[in-house]
Amino acid sequence: METNQVSQAPATSPVAIRERTGSISTAEIISVLKGEITALHIRQAFSTEIAEEITANFSGSPGLKERKDGVPGQYVGASHYRKDAASYFAEAETARPYVDALFENLVDPVRALFDGLKRELRKQGIELRLARSKHGQANVCRALSWSGGGTFSLDPHDDVAQVLCAGNDYELSAVAHNTVAALNFYPSMPEEGGNLRLWSHKPTVTDRRSQGVETTGYPYSAAYLEGVPCRDFQLRAGDIGLIDGGFVHGVTGQSGNGKRRLVLNSFFGFARPDLVLWWT
Repeated sequence: METNQVSQAPATSPVAIRERTGSISTAEIISVLKGEITALHIRQAFSTEIAEEITANFSGSPGLKERKDGVPGQYVGASHYRKDAASYFAEAETARPYVDALFENLVDPVRALFDGLKRELRKQGIELRLARSKHGQANVCRALSWSGGGTFSLDPHDDVAQVLCAGNDYELSAVAHNTVAALNFYPSMPEEGGNLRLWSHKPTVTDRRSQGVETTGYPYSAAYLEGVPCRDFQLRAGDIGLIDGGFVHGVTGQSGNGKRRLVLNSFFGFARPDLVLWWT
């Protein structure tokens, strides 16, 4: 049975975008979690010195691996994408010392955000913790570096499908019914391109089925997204980007100036009204 790729124009979803320079606001992060803000871009959120140290630690990491998901690049850490819970959490446990070593002798900006948010949510009677199972516990982030030619370095996708279809052995599947927040720290960025593009479209299960991406959310075709309004975020080293991962987003192609795009990525969201889970 063939999927009908362009049978119906995708619905446009309203977006609320906030961009500014400076320190991180936990109130704004909670607003993204609650679906009140679609995207938050904080420029110069952490220092270029820390960014450069993280980049150097990544490049020299003994835990560096080549990606095998069709996207050219390398990573340190673990991803839940298309893995059962046993495989994911075992990989996370193995990768933990390599992830920790990315921040060796540094003020870790990812854990600082995580800890600050945990304290703020606790005041509201909400627990924030890393996702876990009998097989282990998630890492606080995963580091990704890639280069890609063409229109996109990373094709348009959403982050909800993979969470929704993660399986009953994952506690994080419940987050898919709320906002799956995708958090990116950028230690290194190319001079041109490699930016985050966000489309004003939040697909439904029916939309995903029409594109043949019901269990993965990846990739949406150019024909499907034609005519949907989008917004590019011009990112630089030291920036933070936080989006509602239910909206279709991708990464534009980057220039060949030798500088690669390095991202510290993680996800989090409400599994219950009193519990927010964090994972990679």
